[in-house]
Amino acid sequence: MDKIDFRSDTVSWPTPTMRQAMATAVVGDDVYGEDPTVNELERLAAAKVGMEAALFVASGTMGNLVAILSHAGRGDEAIVGEDAHTYKWEAGGMAALGGVVPHPLPTDYAGRMALADIRAAICEDDPHLPRSRLILLENSYGERGGYPIPPDYFAGVRAIAAQHGLAVHLDGARLFNTAVALNLPASNITQHVDSVSFCLSKGLCAPVGSLLCGSADFIYRARRVRKQLGGGMRQAGILAAAGIVALQEMIERLADDHAHAQQLAQGLTQIPGFRIDPAQVKTNIVFFDLADEVTQSAAEIAHALSAQNIWLGAVGPRRFRAVTHYWVGELQVEQLLSALQRLLA
Repeated sequence: MDKIDFRSDTVSWPTPTMRQAMATAVVGDDVYGEDPTVNELERLAAAKVGMEAALFVASGTMGNLVAILSHAGRGDEAIVGEDAHTYKWEAGGMAALGGVVPHPLPTDYAGRMALADIRAAICEDDPHLPRSRLILLENSYGERGGYPIPPDYFAGVRAIAAQHGLAVHLDGARLFNTAVALNLPASNITQHVDSVSFCLSKGLCAPVGSLLCGSADFIYRARRVRKQLGGGMRQAGILAAAGIVALQEMIERLADDHAHAQQLAQGLTQIPGFRIDPAQVKTNIVFFDLADEVTQSAAEIAHALSAQNIWLGAVGPRRFRAVTHYWVGELQVEQLLSALQRLLA
Protein backbone atom coordinates (compact mmCIF):
# COMPACT_ATOMS: atom_id res chain seq x y z
CA MET A 1 0.00 0.00 0.00
CA ASP A 2 1.00 3.65 -0.35
CA LYS A 3 0.47 4.39 3.38
CA ILE A 4 0.59 2.69 6.76
CA ASP A 5 -3.12 2.62 7.43
CA PHE A 6 -4.59 1.30 10.69
CA ARG A 7 -7.96 3.09 10.43
CA SER A 8 -9.83 -0.07 9.37
CA ASP A 9 -9.43 -3.33 7.53
CA THR A 10 -11.76 -1.85 4.89
CA VAL A 11 -8.80 0.14 3.56
CA SER A 12 -7.00 -3.04 2.48
CA TRP A 13 -6.18 -3.29 -1.21
CA PRO A 14 -6.84 -6.50 -3.19
CA THR A 15 -3.91 -8.89 -3.31
CA PRO A 16 -1.95 -9.50 -6.54
CA THR A 17 -3.69 -12.89 -6.88
CA MET A 18 -7.08 -11.16 -6.63
CA ARG A 19 -6.15 -8.63 -9.29
CA GLN A 20 -5.14 -11.43 -11.65
CA ALA A 21 -8.36 -13.34 -10.96
CA MET A 22 -10.42 -10.22 -11.64
CA ALA A 23 -8.62 -9.58 -14.93
CA THR A 24 -9.36 -13.08 -16.23
CA ALA A 25 -12.82 -13.69 -14.71
CA VAL A 26 -15.48 -15.34 -16.85
CA VAL A 27 -18.61 -13.19 -16.61
CA GLY A 28 -22.28 -13.10 -17.52
CA ASP A 29 -25.38 -11.19 -16.43
CA ASP A 30 -25.94 -11.87 -12.73
CA VAL A 31 -29.47 -10.42 -12.69
CA TYR A 32 -30.33 -13.23 -15.11
CA GLY A 33 -28.39 -15.64 -12.90
CA GLU A 34 -25.91 -16.17 -15.72
CA ASP A 35 -22.61 -15.01 -14.24
CA PRO A 36 -20.69 -18.25 -13.58
CA THR A 37 -18.14 -16.57 -11.31
CA VAL A 38 -20.83 -15.03 -9.10
CA ASN A 39 -22.63 -18.37 -8.99
CA GLU A 40 -19.42 -20.10 -7.88
CA LEU A 41 -18.77 -17.48 -5.20
CA GLU A 42 -22.30 -17.90 -3.83
CA ARG A 43 -21.95 -21.69 -3.80
CA LEU A 44 -18.62 -21.49 -1.99
CA ALA A 45 -19.91 -18.94 0.53
CA ALA A 46 -22.96 -21.02 1.42
CA ALA A 47 -20.76 -24.07 1.96
CA LYS A 48 -18.38 -22.11 4.22
CA VAL A 49 -21.19 -21.29 6.66
CA GLY A 50 -23.24 -24.47 6.29
CA MET A 51 -26.21 -22.80 4.59
CA GLU A 52 -28.24 -23.84 1.53
CA ALA A 53 -27.74 -20.71 -0.56
CA ALA A 54 -26.07 -17.31 -0.74
CA LEU A 55 -26.52 -13.93 -2.41
CA PHE A 56 -23.70 -11.58 -3.48
CA VAL A 57 -24.40 -7.99 -2.39
CA ALA A 58 -22.53 -4.73 -2.72
CA SER A 59 -21.76 -4.16 0.97
CA GLY A 60 -22.22 -5.41 4.50
CA THR A 61 -24.82 -2.74 5.16
CA MET A 62 -26.79 -3.87 2.12
CA GLY A 63 -26.53 -7.49 3.23
CA ASN A 64 -27.88 -6.71 6.68
CA LEU A 65 -30.67 -4.51 5.32
CA VAL A 66 -31.71 -7.13 2.76
CA ALA A 67 -31.81 -9.71 5.54
CA ILE A 68 -33.89 -7.52 7.86
CA LEU A 69 -36.40 -6.64 5.14
CA SER A 70 -36.64 -10.31 4.14
CA HIS A 71 -37.38 -11.41 7.71
CA ALA A 72 -39.63 -8.56 8.91
CA GLY A 73 -42.18 -6.08 7.59
CA ARG A 74 -43.41 -2.60 8.38
CA GLY A 75 -44.36 -2.23 12.03
CA ASP A 76 -42.50 -5.39 13.05
CA GLU A 77 -39.86 -5.23 15.77
CA ALA A 78 -36.20 -6.26 15.72
CA ILE A 79 -34.41 -6.85 19.03
CA VAL A 80 -30.82 -5.59 18.74
CA GLY A 81 -27.82 -4.56 20.82
CA GLU A 82 -27.74 -0.84 21.56
CA ASP A 83 -24.24 -0.57 20.08
CA ALA A 84 -24.66 -3.15 17.31
CA HIS A 85 -23.59 -2.15 13.81
CA THR A 86 -27.08 -2.73 12.40
CA TYR A 87 -28.51 -0.27 14.93
CA LYS A 88 -25.73 2.31 15.34
CA TRP A 89 -23.82 2.50 12.07
CA GLU A 90 -26.20 1.72 9.20
CA ALA A 91 -28.00 5.06 8.86
CA GLY A 92 -31.22 3.81 10.44
CA GLY A 93 -31.91 1.77 7.32
CA MET A 94 -34.21 -0.80 8.95
CA ALA A 95 -36.56 1.98 10.10
CA ALA A 96 -36.10 4.44 7.23
CA LEU A 97 -36.48 1.96 4.38
CA GLY A 98 -38.31 -0.95 5.96
CA GLY A 99 -40.45 0.51 8.72
CA VAL A 100 -38.92 -2.07 11.08
CA VAL A 101 -38.85 -0.89 14.70
CA PRO A 102 -35.54 -1.51 16.52
CA HIS A 103 -35.71 -2.50 20.20
CA PRO A 104 -32.18 -1.82 21.52
CA LEU A 105 -30.84 -3.67 24.55
CA PRO A 106 -27.61 -3.22 26.54
CA THR A 107 -24.66 -5.50 25.81
CA ASP A 108 -21.85 -6.89 27.95
CA TYR A 109 -18.05 -6.72 27.49
CA ALA A 110 -18.27 -9.17 24.57
CA GLY A 111 -21.30 -7.65 22.84
CA ARG A 112 -23.93 -10.07 24.15
CA MET A 113 -27.44 -9.05 25.06
CA ALA A 114 -28.50 -10.91 28.20
CA LEU A 115 -30.78 -13.83 27.38
CA ALA A 116 -33.18 -12.70 30.11
CA ASP A 117 -33.35 -9.25 28.51
CA ILE A 118 -34.12 -10.78 25.12
CA ARG A 119 -36.97 -12.82 26.60
CA ALA A 120 -38.37 -9.78 28.38
CA ALA A 121 -38.19 -7.66 25.22
CA ILE A 122 -40.40 -9.96 23.15
CA CYS A 123 -43.79 -8.29 22.79
CA GLU A 124 -46.92 -10.10 23.79
CA ASP A 125 -49.71 -10.43 21.25
CA ASP A 126 -51.30 -7.02 21.75
CA PRO A 127 -52.61 -4.71 18.99
CA HIS A 128 -50.99 -1.74 20.75
CA LEU A 129 -47.49 -3.20 20.37
CA PRO A 130 -45.23 -3.93 17.42
CA ARG A 131 -44.89 -7.59 16.53
CA SER A 132 -41.55 -9.06 17.59
CA ARG A 133 -40.20 -10.82 14.51
CA LEU A 134 -36.42 -10.76 14.56
CA ILE A 135 -33.32 -10.91 16.77
CA LEU A 136 -30.20 -9.22 15.37
CA LEU A 137 -26.79 -10.48 16.52
CA GLU A 138 -23.18 -9.65 15.64
CA ASN A 139 -19.92 -11.65 15.68
CA SER A 140 -17.18 -10.57 16.04
CA TYR A 141 -18.55 -7.56 17.91
CA GLY A 142 -17.11 -4.36 16.53
CA GLU A 143 -17.88 -2.01 19.41
CA ARG A 144 -16.22 -4.45 21.83
CA GLY A 145 -12.90 -4.55 20.03
CA GLY A 146 -13.89 -7.35 17.67
CA TYR A 147 -14.60 -9.72 20.55
CA PRO A 148 -15.28 -13.28 19.29
CA ILE A 149 -18.48 -14.66 20.85
CA PRO A 150 -18.53 -18.49 21.30
CA PRO A 151 -21.32 -20.64 19.83
CA ASP A 152 -23.06 -21.44 23.12
CA TYR A 153 -24.47 -17.92 23.31
CA PHE A 154 -26.04 -18.30 19.87
CA ALA A 155 -27.54 -21.63 20.87
CA GLY A 156 -29.21 -19.86 23.81
CA VAL A 157 -30.62 -17.13 21.58
CA ARG A 158 -31.79 -19.76 19.07
CA ALA A 159 -33.78 -21.55 21.77
CA ILE A 160 -35.58 -18.32 22.73
CA ALA A 161 -36.29 -17.47 19.10
CA ALA A 162 -37.68 -20.93 18.38
CA GLN A 163 -39.97 -20.76 21.40
CA HIS A 164 -41.46 -17.47 20.23
CA GLY A 165 -41.38 -17.92 16.46
CA LEU A 166 -38.70 -15.28 15.81
CA ALA A 167 -36.01 -15.29 13.14
CA VAL A 168 -32.33 -14.70 13.98
CA HIS A 169 -29.94 -12.80 11.71
CA LEU A 170 -26.20 -12.58 12.35
CA ASP A 171 -24.13 -9.63 11.18
CA GLY A 172 -20.95 -11.60 10.63
CA ALA A 173 -18.96 -8.88 8.91
CA ARG A 174 -15.83 -10.35 10.53
CA LEU A 175 -17.25 -13.83 11.13
CA PHE A 176 -14.07 -15.55 9.98
CA ASN A 177 -11.99 -13.53 12.44
CA THR A 178 -14.17 -15.08 15.13
CA ALA A 179 -13.86 -18.57 13.66
CA VAL A 180 -10.07 -18.33 13.49
CA ALA A 181 -9.79 -16.83 16.98
CA LEU A 182 -11.93 -19.62 18.46
CA ASN A 183 -10.33 -22.30 16.24
CA LEU A 184 -13.77 -23.44 15.09
CA PRO A 185 -15.51 -23.80 11.74
CA ALA A 186 -17.75 -20.80 11.07
CA SER A 187 -20.66 -23.23 10.74
CA ASN A 188 -20.41 -24.00 14.47
CA ILE A 189 -21.77 -20.50 15.00
CA THR A 190 -24.05 -20.09 12.00
CA GLN A 191 -25.92 -23.34 12.66
CA HIS A 192 -27.83 -21.38 15.32
CA VAL A 193 -29.07 -18.55 13.06
CA ASP A 194 -31.48 -18.26 10.14
CA SER A 195 -29.28 -15.97 8.09
CA VAL A 196 -25.78 -14.52 8.18
CA SER A 197 -23.94 -11.84 6.24
CA PHE A 198 -20.17 -11.58 6.04
CA CYS A 199 -17.81 -9.11 4.37
CA LEU A 200 -15.25 -9.91 1.73
CA SER A 201 -13.82 -6.39 1.82
CA LYS A 202 -12.54 -6.23 5.40
CA GLY A 203 -9.92 -8.69 6.66
CA LEU A 204 -10.39 -10.93 3.64
CA CYS A 205 -8.97 -8.14 1.45
CA ALA A 206 -11.36 -8.22 -1.53
CA PRO A 207 -12.18 -4.80 -3.03
CA VAL A 208 -15.98 -4.96 -2.85
CA GLY A 209 -18.82 -7.05 -1.58
CA SER A 210 -20.49 -9.19 1.05
CA LEU A 211 -22.42 -12.44 1.05
CA LEU A 212 -25.84 -13.02 2.59
CA CYS A 213 -26.47 -16.69 3.35
CA GLY A 214 -29.50 -18.68 4.47
CA SER A 215 -32.02 -21.23 3.30
CA ALA A 216 -32.87 -21.46 -0.38
CA ASP A 217 -36.32 -20.01 0.31
CA PHE A 218 -34.86 -17.11 2.29
CA ILE A 219 -32.34 -16.26 -0.45
CA TYR A 220 -35.16 -16.38 -3.04
CA ARG A 221 -36.97 -13.68 -1.04
CA ALA A 222 -33.75 -11.78 -0.42
CA ARG A 223 -32.97 -11.60 -4.14
CA ARG A 224 -36.19 -9.63 -4.69
CA VAL A 225 -35.32 -7.23 -1.84
CA ARG A 226 -31.83 -6.74 -3.27
CA LYS A 227 -33.44 -5.75 -6.58
CA GLN A 228 -35.75 -3.27 -4.80
CA LEU A 229 -32.72 -1.64 -3.18
CA GLY A 230 -30.97 -1.26 -6.52
CA GLY A 231 -28.49 -4.01 -5.80
CA GLY A 232 -28.88 -6.07 -8.95
CA MET A 233 -25.44 -6.22 -10.58
CA ARG A 234 -24.64 -7.30 -14.12
CA GLN A 235 -21.14 -8.59 -15.02
CA ALA A 236 -20.31 -8.79 -11.32
CA GLY A 237 -18.02 -11.78 -11.81
CA ILE A 238 -15.12 -9.32 -12.06
CA LEU A 239 -15.75 -8.53 -8.38
CA ALA A 240 -16.78 -12.04 -7.38
CA ALA A 241 -13.48 -13.43 -8.65
CA ALA A 242 -11.64 -11.57 -5.91
CA GLY A 243 -14.18 -12.90 -3.40
CA ILE A 244 -13.41 -16.47 -4.41
CA VAL A 245 -9.72 -15.87 -3.76
CA ALA A 246 -10.65 -14.32 -0.41
CA LEU A 247 -12.54 -17.43 0.70
CA GLN A 248 -9.95 -19.85 -0.62
CA GLU A 249 -6.74 -18.13 0.51
CA MET A 250 -7.38 -15.39 3.08
CA ILE A 251 -9.25 -16.96 5.99
CA GLU A 252 -6.52 -18.90 7.80
CA ARG A 253 -4.05 -16.01 7.53
CA LEU A 254 -6.38 -13.89 9.72
CA ALA A 255 -4.43 -15.41 12.61
CA ASP A 256 -1.52 -13.19 11.53
CA ASP A 257 -3.72 -10.10 11.89
CA HIS A 258 -4.71 -11.21 15.39
CA ALA A 259 -1.06 -11.68 16.34
CA HIS A 260 -0.18 -8.22 15.04
CA ALA A 261 -3.07 -6.70 17.00
CA GLN A 262 -1.76 -8.34 20.16
CA GLN A 263 1.74 -7.10 19.31
CA LEU A 264 0.33 -3.57 19.14
CA ALA A 265 -1.61 -3.97 22.38
CA GLN A 266 1.40 -5.23 24.28
CA GLY A 267 3.57 -2.48 22.84
CA LEU A 268 1.13 0.20 23.95
CA THR A 269 1.37 -1.01 27.53
CA GLN A 270 5.04 0.02 27.43
CA ILE A 271 4.34 3.63 26.40
CA PRO A 272 3.41 5.97 29.27
CA GLY A 273 0.32 7.95 28.38
CA PHE A 274 -1.82 5.19 26.92
CA ARG A 275 -4.40 2.97 28.61
CA ILE A 276 -5.27 -0.43 27.19
CA ASP A 277 -6.34 -3.90 28.33
CA PRO A 278 -4.51 -6.41 26.10
CA ALA A 279 -6.76 -9.21 27.40
CA GLN A 280 -9.68 -7.61 25.54
CA VAL A 281 -7.82 -7.85 22.22
CA LYS A 282 -8.89 -11.17 20.74
CA THR A 283 -9.01 -10.54 16.99
CA ASN A 284 -7.76 -7.65 14.81
CA ILE A 285 -9.27 -4.56 16.50
CA VAL A 286 -7.45 -2.58 19.18
CA PHE A 287 -9.15 0.17 21.18
CA PHE A 288 -6.96 2.29 23.44
CA ASP A 289 -7.23 5.59 25.31
CA LEU A 290 -5.11 8.54 26.33
CA ALA A 291 -4.26 8.79 30.02
CA ASP A 292 -5.50 11.82 31.91
CA GLU A 293 -2.08 13.44 32.08
CA VAL A 294 -1.72 13.65 28.28
CA THR A 295 -2.58 17.17 27.11
CA GLN A 296 -2.99 16.33 23.42
CA SER A 297 -6.29 15.09 22.03
CA ALA A 298 -6.74 11.92 20.01
CA ALA A 299 -7.47 14.00 16.91
CA GLU A 300 -4.24 15.99 17.36
CA ILE A 301 -2.17 12.82 17.68
CA ALA A 302 -3.87 11.22 14.67
CA HIS A 303 -3.18 14.38 12.63
CA ALA A 304 0.48 14.36 13.65
CA LEU A 305 0.77 10.71 12.62
CA SER A 306 -0.77 11.42 9.21
CA ALA A 307 2.07 13.85 8.53
CA GLN A 308 4.32 10.76 8.77
CA ASN A 309 2.00 8.82 6.42
CA ILE A 310 0.73 6.72 9.34
CA TRP A 311 -3.06 6.71 9.62
CA LEU A 312 -4.89 5.91 12.85
CA GLY A 313 -8.55 6.26 13.77
CA ALA A 314 -9.48 8.81 16.45
CA VAL A 315 -12.91 7.59 17.57
CA GLY A 316 -13.45 9.96 20.48
CA PRO A 317 -11.77 12.93 22.16
CA ARG A 318 -9.39 10.57 24.00
CA ARG A 319 -9.88 7.26 22.21
CA PHE A 320 -8.29 5.45 19.25
CA ARG A 321 -9.11 2.41 17.17
CA ALA A 322 -6.47 0.50 15.26
CA VAL A 323 -7.29 -2.40 12.96
CA THR A 324 -4.71 -4.82 11.59
CA HIS A 325 -4.99 -6.40 8.15
CA TYR A 326 -3.02 -7.97 5.30
CA TRP A 327 -1.15 -4.75 4.50
CA VAL A 328 0.04 -3.90 8.03
CA GLY A 329 2.33 -6.44 9.62
CA GLU A 330 4.98 -6.64 12.31
CA LEU A 331 7.14 -3.90 10.79
CA GLN A 332 4.24 -1.45 10.43
CA VAL A 333 3.13 -2.09 14.01
CA GLU A 334 6.62 -1.23 15.23
CA GLN A 335 6.61 1.92 13.13
CA LEU A 336 3.30 3.00 14.69
CA LEU A 337 4.53 2.28 18.20
CA SER A 338 7.75 4.22 17.64
CA ALA A 339 5.85 7.19 16.23
CA LEU A 340 3.43 7.21 19.16
CA GLN A 341 6.30 7.04 21.64
CA ARG A 342 7.98 10.05 20.04
CA LEU A 343 4.75 12.07 20.04
CA LEU A 344 4.14 11.45 23.75
CA ALA A 345 7.77 11.85 24.83
